[in-house]
Amino acid sequence: MSHQILSLTGISFERKSIIGFTELTIVPIRETLKYIKLNAKQCRIYKVILNDTYEAQFHYFDPFIDICQADPNTRSLEQFSKHHLNAAQQVDPDLNAGEVIVVIPLEANHLIGEGRGLRVGIEFSLEDPIGGIHFVIPDDGTENPNAMYDLGAHMFTYGHENSSRLWFPCVDSYAEPCTWKLEFTVDEKMTAVSCGELIETVMTPDLRRKTFHYVLNTPICSPNIALAVGPFEIYVDPHMHEVTHFCLPHLLPLLKNTVRYMHEAFEFFEEVLASRYPFSCYKQVFVDELEGQSHAYATMSVLSTNLLHSIAIIDQTFVSRTIMSKAIAEQFFGCFITMKNWNDVWLARGIAEYLNGFYNKKCFGNNAYRAWVRRELSEVVQYEERYGGIILDPSQPPAPLPVANQSTKVVEIQKVENVHYFPIKNLHTMSPKYVEMMRKKAHLVIRMLEHRIGQELLLQVFNKQLALATNAATTKISSGLWHQLLISTNVFTKAIFTVTGKDMAVFIDQWVRTGGHAKFSLNSVFNRKRNTIELEIRQESVNQKGVRKYVGPLLVQLQELDGTFKHTLQIENTVVKADITCHSKSRRNKKKKIPLCTGEEVDMDLSVMDESPVLWIRLDPEMTLMRHVNCEQPDFQWQFQLRHERDVTAQLDAIVALENYATAATRVALTDVIESENCFYEVRCEAAKCLTKVANAMPQWQGPPAMLTIFRKLFGSFSASHIVRQNNFDNFQHYFLQKTIPVAMAGLRSAHGICPPEIMRFLLGLFKYNDNIKNHYSDVYYRSALVDALGNSITPVISVIQQGAKITSENLTADAKLVLEEVTRILNLEKHLPSYKFRVSVSCLKVIRRLQKCGHLPPSSKIYRSYAEYGQYIDVRLAAMECLVDYLKVDGRWDDMEHLLKILENDPDPEARHQLARLMIESPAFERNRAHRLNRKDLRERLWKNMNSNLSHDTRLRCDIVDLYYAFYGTKEPSAFKDPELEALYQPQKVEAEQRSDNEMKIELDDQMVDVKDIIPGPSIEGDFKSIEIETETVEDHSVMKPMFDDEDVLTIETQGDELIMKIEAEDFQIIEQKPLDAVKKTHKMEDVTDSSTKKKIKLDYTSDNSQSQASIGDVPVEGEVKEHGAKKKKKKEKKKHKKHKHRKDKKKEKHNPEIIKQREEVETLSSGESSRSSQNSPTLDMTN
Repeated sequence: MSHQILSLTGISFERKSIIGFTELTIVPIRETLKYIKLNAKQCRIYKVILNDTYEAQFHYFDPFIDICQADPNTRSLEQFSKHHLNAAQQVDPDLNAGEVIVVIPLEANHLIGEGRGLRVGIEFSLEDPIGGIHFVIPDDGTENPNAMYDLGAHMFTYGHENSSRLWFPCVDSYAEPCTWKLEFTVDEKMTAVSCGELIETVMTPDLRRKTFHYVLNTPICSPNIALAVGPFEIYVDPHMHEVTHFCLPHLLPLLKNTVRYMHEAFEFFEEVLASRYPFSCYKQVFVDELEGQSHAYATMSVLSTNLLHSIAIIDQTFVSRTIMSKAIAEQFFGCFITMKNWNDVWLARGIAEYLNGFYNKKCFGNNAYRAWVRRELSEVVQYEERYGGIILDPSQPPAPLPVANQSTKVVEIQKVENVHYFPIKNLHTMSPKYVEMMRKKAHLVIRMLEHRIGQELLLQVFNKQLALATNAATTKISSGLWHQLLISTNVFTKAIFTVTGKDMAVFIDQWVRTGGHAKFSLNSVFNRKRNTIELEIRQESVNQKGVRKYVGPLLVQLQELDGTFKHTLQIENTVVKADITCHSKSRRNKKKKIPLCTGEEVDMDLSVMDESPVLWIRLDPEMTLMRHVNCEQPDFQWQFQLRHERDVTAQLDAIVALENYATAATRVALTDVIESENCFYEVRCEAAKCLTKVANAMPQWQGPPAMLTIFRKLFGSFSASHIVRQNNFDNFQHYFLQKTIPVAMAGLRSAHGICPPEIMRFLLGLFKYNDNIKNHYSDVYYRSALVDALGNSITPVISVIQQGAKITSENLTADAKLVLEEVTRILNLEKHLPSYKFRVSVSCLKVIRRLQKCGHLPPSSKIYRSYAEYGQYIDVRLAAMECLVDYLKVDGRWDDMEHLLKILENDPDPEARHQLARLMIESPAFERNRAHRLNRKDLRERLWKNMNSNLSHDTRLRCDIVDLYYAFYGTKEPSAFKDPELEALYQPQKVEAEQRSDNEMKIELDDQMVDVKDIIPGPSIEGDFKSIEIETETVEDHSVMKPMFDDEDVLTIETQGDELIMKIEAEDFQIIEQKPLDAVKKTHKMEDVTDSSTKKKIKLDYTSDNSQSQASIGDVPVEGEVKEHGAKKKKKKEKKKHKKHKHRKDKKKEKHNPEIIKQREEVETLSSGESSRSSQNSPTLDMTN
């Protein structure tokens, strides 16, 4: 490939179609060329013409349409993986394959000549594509033709790895760069943004359309070409005129704030790499419904609108800046310099991530950087121990060790390669989670390389690669230098040797071509006579999944009384013992300034020490290995490490270890760290969470609840410390601490396993006195954290009624009632005053689910279904889906599973489909291959059909479904249920209400059917029903509602239209008509609500009805179904009296019949299905863990 022209002339938003033409200039390397293999999917190809003269025949074959075509009866994931890899390799352009095979006609053979360009022109079209290109077309329900532009209709291309074949024919390989000419004709009000430099914009003769002409003279591969079309607002960066930003209508103010520091990222990368930005321009396009948060392409990046924020938002700033800077880093490595083949993907990804971490270190500080590296390492280790080792480059096995018997090593390598249930030799067959973890591990390996050759030399290696690529980009293809635009493991290893003189082949074999990590256990004993510390380092888990034996140097750092001393041990066996002579002698009773590794000296109280002069021990403190460390130390050493070690990773490790030491000394140490202004905010927040666990584990706790005094000291009003002062988030450390402490305190439990009443009063007081009027920043994340705290305060109840009976307010505690009222009020208030990204709504939905799991609300999924519908904001949808998945696992039936599968298959938003799949994978609805009411043959066949044929155009979702299939059935053939009695047992029972439409839904009460209007009367009904208005002064400063329940009230949460209603039979209350959701759907407008002084009226409706209702969520019934209300109520009262009498009679029987008691104990359960924990006074459930 030397050049390609792409012209899209018919982009239609109404039909979601594209008409285009592309011309590829191919340079044959031999004169016997008979076929040309190209990549194209879901494209309708009309004609293939050579050199504008000869029309050629072509054949099309896509093996992903039926992956297991050769073995249609199999349902085994083992067999599927083989066919899956084979299908990917059959169309892999790196293996000289493709979906389209063009046959060169005999009369055109004279055009084939070595080194002579052959132009292959293709006319094609796409109609309603289901992958690779996404149309976002909001619908306001009107016939106005201009509404589409006003609402921000747009389209963009996307894809998992190399997916350009989904929207135009090409050679879809990273190893085939070429120059480009791009032409896009769009409507007059639209703007087309693509790769390269915009040369001109030309209007069509009818002045209704215009054509954008882009030219890209730097050789770029097809996967790095992208397109976005929409009514974008354009913003040229005032600091760098080569950089242009595009956003949807009405979002320009947010765009300007979000990108105001992006020029610093360009300057930083150019300075660090000692190389100029490789292209002539850069464009950032913010679109809606993007798969993921960002995609980097040559000279442009497509980013999610959700990254935009105002200057008042704190939390999103860190996330947005990190993602945008990473997209810029990928311009250097990933777009300009690309991988040679699949096995080299780790290099481009790892280098870009490493450079981005370098920039984040400059922006957010060294503490934030090291905490981020620690998280990345922890995530990789956890993944490998769960699924198996991650091999970054599986193209060749590592070189065998110089041992006598080589057969053992060969078997070991083969075992490592076959550890996963999916092929790892092609990105289109890998699990998306594996790809994500591979990127994290690649970054960690590059960082390990930095510690071995030095940061300066590593940057010189990057500079050399960029210099060679920059020189090659200015030449023609005939020069033969374009291969320098590609990077591979072997090329990178040679470059390191050229620059540094160090051979890193052993390192590459050990960490790149071999999967797994090391796992160390450290014990130490002080020998007083010899004044030595005896260390024992074990690798006992070498046979564990994802763990392997490490051989090499290992750094041990001892903090002694006289300073910090580092020792390097050589690890050769699984058990290594070493005696290290101490430089200090014990001075337990003498106070002295202790020098730390940073050079500073601090005073320590050494009275708790033993005879050892060692204060604490650290293993591999710089995280230079892929490892998991378990260091066994006394509690006082962990406390010293937490208080006085200046490395945040050591402090975080100490916090994790101190969870197991519930002592007064641990409590004091954690409290000191929380109060310390010198500690990093993440350390202080983690210490608060740890203190909750320590307080719950301590047998006795003297004084007020943990952290209450700290919070009042830091954030309490000066005149009345029990009232929180006005919000002031100028100190970001205090801001994050103010968010975290209430959530941590809500996890505190008394001896009876319930949240202490002081904590509930404290949390409700935070809602009552929250005042953000004078604050410069939004309190949306703070209010969301307060709602999360309410959810953490909820404790499970023990159900003492028969299974299937209704949950009544008689079983509710006063605290649960207050939480229910507060959450309902806040969630409905979000309809009028939506918070930024609907953060508060997200928290409210999770609290409602927690109430259901803990037995305070009847389990029901309808509220989550309404919030999970397409059209809601993506974060709200994902929160509702998370609740649905959790509900499915605990209480769900087949219709709930079917609802989720419909979203998984048909939802218009690709990111929603992917995230739902990941949620279902992380929390499977049933155990693998176990009898369950959801484990049906229908489910198995549906999943198999999706991953085998239905998702041929969506690689990522297809691999997600493979992961889900593995979570349900494993790798072997799933066992079929042949027992009809067992199948009948798990069939969902039909309820009469399910046979009616939603508009005619009725609720069953005893032997009668009563309409919803009988239970939720309108506000105009008089007599038995009372209506009370409560007017609050401000939204932010409201009085806490009092409980409004009687003992026999039945609770339900319902959605009526777009309104959330909490129903209490006999004492209902609901919010007056709310703002319709349609008013905020698809408006692309994100509001930052920092405060409000507008008065809002909240109406509470009470209804008098002592009946019990079925736990369900219904809609408003049709007219004519409210009849004989008084007669029904009278009959229900009589039935209730009869039930009470029968209940007392049954209780008497139980006293004399142990069989009845035994049977009753078997049905006592929680709706959440969680096990209970016994206490001394009463049976309770502890959900703090």
